[in-house]
Amino acid sequence: MPQGTARRRAAVVGLGARARLFTQALAGPYADRIELAAFCDVNAHRMAVHDAWLTDAHPGRPPVPTYAAEDFDAMLRRERIDLVVVCTVDRTHDDYIVRALEAGCDVITEKPMTTDADKARRILDARRRTGREVRVAFNYRYNPVHSAVREHLAAGAIGEVGSVHFEWLLDLRHGADYFRRWHRDKANSGGLMVHKSTHHFDLVNWWLGTRPETVYAQGGLFFYGDQAGRRRGLARDYDRAHGSPAAETDPFAVHLSDSAVLSALYLDAEAEDGYHRDQNVFAPGVTIEDDMAVLVRYATGATLTYHLTAYSPWEGYRIAFNGSEGRLELLVEESTWTRPRVRTGSSEPVLHGAETDHNAGRTELLLRPFWGKPHEIKVATGEGGHGGGDVRMLQDLFGTPAPDPLHRAADASDGARSLVTGLAANRSFETGLPVRARDLLDVDR
Repeated sequence: MPQGTARRRAAVVGLGARARLFTQALAGPYADRIELAAFCDVNAHRMAVHDAWLTDAHPGRPPVPTYAAEDFDAMLRRERIDLVVVCTVDRTHDDYIVRALEAGCDVITEKPMTTDADKARRILDARRRTGREVRVAFNYRYNPVHSAVREHLAAGAIGEVGSVHFEWLLDLRHGADYFRRWHRDKANSGGLMVHKSTHHFDLVNWWLGTRPETVYAQGGLFFYGDQAGRRRGLARDYDRAHGSPAAETDPFAVHLSDSAVLSALYLDAEAEDGYHRDQNVFAPGVTIEDDMAVLVRYATGATLTYHLTAYSPWEGYRIAFNGSEGRLELLVEESTWTRPRVRTGSSEPVLHGAETDHNAGRTELLLRPFWGKPHEIKVATGEGGHGGGDVRMLQDLFGTPAPDPLHRAADASDGARSLVTGLAANRSFETGLPVRARDLLDVDR
């Protein structure tokens, strides 16, 4: 940054596992530009854990001041915060975003931006009223292969896009995790249509340069939850895994004590807020869907057929774009199979959670022009989370500003446009009818 320019002062609110991406970046490679000035959370123990991790990585650094959630506004004033990074439970995003904007701060929020249309309107209105900036952390836009898709579509490689077919598969390790955590309650997360698929709907909006108009969807709880578990003989008699003999032989259980990170952030923090990170995926209380099909028509006339499955033996996604001059296909295998993990801490090995083979994963981007041979487009995959997307996103959020010809930076309007597809899908689940996106949330009014 230019000599003599003061560093911006940032606060992180919500110190769960995902916040580590931002705390490490702010205390490490971007510390010369932005000062990590405060933590805020409902749980003091989790804040202390993050601070200890930073001290281990950067010995001699001063501790980060910590604030209880009820002291959020006082923290903004006392610590002279310029930038707030929101990583809290999804249903609370809007509250922290709006309060930060009204205090004169810019905001970076984890996806989804929020969980319902009223909260999205609050954020959009506050942004207009205050003139401050809201960025949504859509790291998948920064994945090199996704950027290549955007480049080829924008260059007219397949002409005008008429339709998109998009299938996303979550394996038994990753998919099950949404049914152990707070995400299992739709009031907290908006369901996977909002919490997870907001990534995917944003990608389609961005790839096609358009917005959704009409959404029709069908979805239900097929595999997880108490009824499905009993029907398939998968249910075990426990509410949470820690301390439960019944969980010892359940391949769907996660044992927090076997992970130093999960123990520190969740098991050791339970006394303060009572949150259990290891709930039984087949216990009562699951109100989200695990198998969802969506049909979307966009303003350009293009259509999307989308399917999310949360109980697959492998993880990844397949996308095909049909155009007036050909077809573009993307296959990403993030894992190829999942098996029960053997836990050896007891006298006899027992099944313990799931482990996944990531070694055979592959990425293929194939262009099939009309009247020509198909050919593979080679794209160098990135290091780090989300195909290298996390690293590139952090550079864009915290580093030296650079040209963005692909328009990867996502603002509150982008967050709302991705959100509205999932919200309309949830409404369609309930009514069995198509839903006009603008009837739920008119982003462009």
